[in-house]
Amino acid sequence: MPPSGPAARAPRDNQARVAGADTGDPMTDILRLIDVTKRFGPLLANDKINLSLKAGEVLALLGENGAGKTTLVSIIFGHYTADGGRIEAFGKPLPPGQPEAALQAGIGMVHQHFSLADNLTVLENITLGTESLWAWRRKLKAPRARIAKLSRDFGLEVDPGARIADLSVGERQRVEILKALYREAKILILDEPTAVLTPQETDTLFETLRSLVGQGMSIIFISHKLHEILRVSDRVAVLRRGKVVAETQTSKADRAGLAEMMVGRAVHNPKGKPMEPGEPLLELDGVSVGRGQGFGALEQADLTLHRHEIVGLAGVSGNGQQALAALISGLAYPETGTMRLFDKDTAKSSPAAMIGQGVGRIPEDRNSVGVVGEMQVWENLISERRRDPGISRFGWFNFKSIRTQARRLIEAYDIRCQGLGEETRLLSGGNIQKLILARVLDNDPSIILADQPARGLDVGAIAYVHGKLLEARERGAGILLISEDLDELRDLADRIIVIYRGRLSLPLDAKKATLAQIGLMMSGQAEAA
Repeated sequence: MPPSGPAARAPRDNQARVAGADTGDPMTDILRLIDVTKRFGPLLANDKINLSLKAGEVLALLGENGAGKTTLVSIIFGHYTADGGRIEAFGKPLPPGQPEAALQAGIGMVHQHFSLADNLTVLENITLGTESLWAWRRKLKAPRARIAKLSRDFGLEVDPGARIADLSVGERQRVEILKALYREAKILILDEPTAVLTPQETDTLFETLRSLVGQGMSIIFISHKLHEILRVSDRVAVLRRGKVVAETQTSKADRAGLAEMMVGRAVHNPKGKPMEPGEPLLELDGVSVGRGQGFGALEQADLTLHRHEIVGLAGVSGNGQQALAALISGLAYPETGTMRLFDKDTAKSSPAAMIGQGVGRIPEDRNSVGVVGEMQVWENLISERRRDPGISRFGWFNFKSIRTQARRLIEAYDIRCQGLGEETRLLSGGNIQKLILARVLDNDPSIILADQPARGLDVGAIAYVHGKLLEARERGAGILLISEDLDELRDLADRIIVIYRGRLSLPLDAKKATLAQIGLMMSGQAEAA
């Protein structure tokens, strides 16, 4: 394990030039936000925010879902225009709402969802937009040499001629960072940079960040993972409901204190009690799903899910998780092998049929698949029960019953909204996830597909979601937990299975498996014993 924390980085007096640009005195504020304010209709997303970033510093932004972090960095990078206040970069005003101006000022941003063209090479992606449109032909010799030097200098090894589609997630992230360095970025914004990385790739990323900071780069680091913030940052700014409520040196912070600053109360992580697994609820025997069904490939999968059990599925995104999720959701079907549900063979099915048989689905994409954003909160809450006798009769809705049930779920699951009639798209990510949980768990399903249930949520919302899943397990449900967060899997799961290129490993004891072992299996470098 490489050294971590601020003490592991290069001393400030050793700072040098990054990509040919002088970052100045390490005690100087190179980025200043003064009274930055942003509204979206009645929502005050950023409320007179004042922040600064120093040369060679890693500033972590921490906050609940909807606290205003992404809005704030989007204003810095020019994607949004602030309604009030101003930003200064290197002592000069930063023109609002102009990403090109941010790039010219030396600000680069790596988004959580990479903005790379899969059909182009690494070299083409990095140089895209940096050449004159009037050139007769592309001159790539000098850019190739420069990219190779940046790769060597900062430990970002990647083949300039490789197609993006052929790269791993970690390699794609290196390309995004190289894009920023190639444009002579002196400030780098990283939004949830480890969300889809293996533990080994995360370690490599942090080594790269230490190298960048050691040579004068300044970094704004957004993450919901408190241990990462403690490991990589110098200073933490905490946002709550659009305001900066606390700033602290990382060396004086701990996980419990940061969590409490973040949500305004102490956060207690739920713990599941040991339970003996019950009868099998779901059995896959040599099941394969081809890519032709549109969900990726699953090859000869063997899996058994029991009552009172959480089975965790680990894997780098794109290795067949969605084929397995689609199978259990009724969107895909076994092309070979046998799938048994409640001891009965199941061939082709449908989402409605699976719900009717007692399968609850918490989908990976809560916004596009989990809810209909334009529908009102009450409509989404009853969308999977609209034919129940208490909801409708002869095609007519019983609105009195619907309002009563919807209010009960909003209160029971602490869904923070403006009322039953609010459009669901206006809710924060955490509250949309609570809505989905309420809709699924109120049906008391026997099998729960929980696909990335805590992705992008803050520590308070994560604790809430985990608590509800553990309650369902205790009641007798069997849960398939698909997650790229290995800490989440180890905390909740009884057994962990790793998926790599469509194949499932033998199960591991979640309490005995190490992060290193799981990470190697996720990258195809080791098999379960």
